[in-house]
Amino acid sequence: MSDLSRQAADLRRQINDHNYRYYVLDDPIISDGEYDQLLRQLENLETAHPELITPDSPTQRVGSAPLSAFDSVTHRLPLLSLANAMDEAGLAAFDERTCKSLAVETVEYIGEPKLDGLAVELVYENGLFVSGSTRGDGVTGEDITANLRTIASLPLTLRADEIDAPVLLEVRGEVFIRKDDFEKLNRRRSRDGEAIFANPRNAAAGSLRQLDPKITARRPLSLYCYQAGTINGLDYRFHWDFLQDLKCWGLPVNPLIERLSGSGAVIDYHRRLEAQRNDLPYEIDGSVIKVNSLAAREQLGIRSRSPRWAIAGKFKAQQATTVVLEITASVGRTGAVTPVAKLEPVFVGGVTVANATLHNQDEIDRLGVRAGDMVLIERAGDVIPKVVKAIIEKRPAGTVTYRLPAECPVCGHAVYRPPDEAVARCQNLACPAQIKGRIEHFVSKGALDIDGFGTKLVEQLVEIGRLTSVDQIFGLEEDELADLERMGEKSAAKLVAAIEKAKSTSFARFVFALGIRNVGEHLSRVLEKHFAGDIHRYMDTTAEELIEINEVGPIVAEGVVRFWADTANRQVVEACLSAGVKLAAPVAATGADFSGKTFVFTGSLEKFTRSEAKEMVSSRGGRASGSVSAKTDFVVAGPGAGSKLKKAEELGITVLSEEKFLSLIEE
Repeated sequence: MSDLSRQAADLRRQINDHNYRYYVLDDPIISDGEYDQLLRQLENLETAHPELITPDSPTQRVGSAPLSAFDSVTHRLPLLSLANAMDEAGLAAFDERTCKSLAVETVEYIGEPKLDGLAVELVYENGLFVSGSTRGDGVTGEDITANLRTIASLPLTLRADEIDAPVLLEVRGEVFIRKDDFEKLNRRRSRDGEAIFANPRNAAAGSLRQLDPKITARRPLSLYCYQAGTINGLDYRFHWDFLQDLKCWGLPVNPLIERLSGSGAVIDYHRRLEAQRNDLPYEIDGSVIKVNSLAAREQLGIRSRSPRWAIAGKFKAQQATTVVLEITASVGRTGAVTPVAKLEPVFVGGVTVANATLHNQDEIDRLGVRAGDMVLIERAGDVIPKVVKAIIEKRPAGTVTYRLPAECPVCGHAVYRPPDEAVARCQNLACPAQIKGRIEHFVSKGALDIDGFGTKLVEQLVEIGRLTSVDQIFGLEEDELADLERMGEKSAAKLVAAIEKAKSTSFARFVFALGIRNVGEHLSRVLEKHFAGDIHRYMDTTAEELIEINEVGPIVAEGVVRFWADTANRQVVEACLSAGVKLAAPVAATGADFSGKTFVFTGSLEKFTRSEAKEMVSSRGGRASGSVSAKTDFVVAGPGAGSKLKKAEELGITVLSEEKFLSLIEE
């Protein structure tokens, strides 16, 4: 080994040792500045001598290229959810059932805080981190390996000082954001003009689902590991021993995890966690109690979705009383008009609450809440404040019943509440409160599919006032785009070319892009067929005509007619057409007729994309669904098909390969 190789290896060892002391032992022996200096030395050395770079080097946590989409991963062992104990009696009942099933008087458990984050699975082979995924539906998750590598507390190579790592180690854990890191993150985003996150859990989940690992790397994610998946090369009798080995290998384990003997110890542990929840540096919403003996776990077995050897003890909702100062209507990005209670600020659940959602008019009527009322509020799930009840006995004189406004409080257009729905909505395409969401939908893949028109760009163009309705997209020019952040001349030219290309589209794509309530991709194609691609016929249609169309019901029909009754919506469409948008006449699909048939596509499709598959089915009168049920007619399975294929086989549904599907189309 050369001197430079030894120097690089020594720097990597030092950095990994300091990570271990910081994240696992909670006993750092150098300052953050000294740590950063070591990392810069290694970065400089590897930059000057790229041949020294190793895949597990601390400098290689962030990948260079963003992903186009996440691949799916089938877990070797399902990641089960947990049954809930809503109170201490539920925990005692769990212990009683467990003792009875095992025919013993006392059971030893492991107690741990129930972190409010995102569950993940990490896979190590011969000590090296090779992949990681989300929980997903418990059977299949998303491959987020590149994003997990950016988490500083996740070791890329397991330590082998005390015990060698097994050949294969799958370990489950929770990714979360600490409270102080969350506050710093939101302060930074607010300073930079970015939307702030609602809570640490949403921030952690959103960070892990970024297609660009560089964005994830800028988020302060933390990790605690708590459960084994498949292990090849080591056998364990007790879960506690596995947790101790995790720490030896350099994987962080929550220091509040304890061994507990019997029901009394379990309830005491749950109470202690609940008492200190607001003082912890991270959010928790309960305790998790697990049987320690792995042989006992095997004996107890599992239900269809949860193990019989574990339970989640839920904390009581934290409540407080305060006064409703006023009730206002807020308009969301989808046009939903939601009543919000403005509160006299009150401290509850570790935070100061000044607003609480009232959800909809039905909820206001049920609670009977009015401006001026004393109310009881709670943080539901320790995150979203909600009004539990109005204290009528303390109601002051002169209060009045609240009704949602008939007009949108932002744009003044009529608010419409569809029959049998609780939410009232503004349908104005140009409503300022929802224009960002409207534009993002308008340019999305299933709609006009304008490549390069991302969320950041939409936000910039709306915030500077350049886009106030979707038709203005077609007037964007290279010069003005090139001056925007993260654009430049080449990106601007590509985007303008993509906008120009999008002007030639189909009736179905354009109608779907408009975002009319309940008119999705499939129904847009049904309408395209009925109106023969004539947008003006569609704009002038009646509810009676729409109801005559197969798959169109009275609720959809009324929503469509109301949408076109708004002059502003018609003006936006006419402006799109004047800007050069042309809707191609529908071409009748040749081959099979799939009318009334439902298809589900699963696995890695190689002959066509999922969008192309949906198009092939829909253009022939069929429907493409995302889930398998008794109503499914065909499941098309590509390589790596998992739970959907298994369910199809159990239900006796016809399974097709991609080749057989294409042959079926040609028949």
